[in-house]
Amino acid sequence: MDDSEGRPGLPAPNAALLLAVLGRAVRADIDAALAECGLSMRLLSALGHLAHQPGLSYSELGRRAGVTAQSMQATFRRLEDTGAVVRTSPGGRGNTARLELTDAGRSLLRQGRQVLGRIEADLLAVLPEADGARLRHLLGELAVRRAKR
Repeated sequence: MDDSEGRPGLPAPNAALLLAVLGRAVRADIDAALAECGLSMRLLSALGHLAHQPGLSYSELGRRAGVTAQSMQATFRRLEDTGAVVRTSPGGRGNTARLELTDAGRSLLRQGRQVLGRIEADLLAVLPEADGARLRHLLGELAVRRAKR
């Protein structure tokens, strides 16, 4: 049986390679669109984690994002400077900083999620709705399994 998907003599596309190529292109689209809102994936991720669980420390947020506490601290310093995040505990050496979103932070998070929604809609527009839903489900399954490794 020929698995070249209508391309006689050619091997079937490699799923890992296709995901890498598509991921790179989609990431570039996301980065450009988020930049217009004053966001980046790292900032959006930090806002999302904090919205999901207010009061997390830099260390806890860093673990969730897969970065060091110091890196996360720099990220949140930037968010604090823009008024998107506020500390609810005293900072300083030895003190665990507890952070929460402000109204401005919730607004930024909404904008970022809208950007992601538009990009996803554009990406999936070429597929029938059921196929788009199935693709979203399968990619979610792959992401969960990959995270467990």
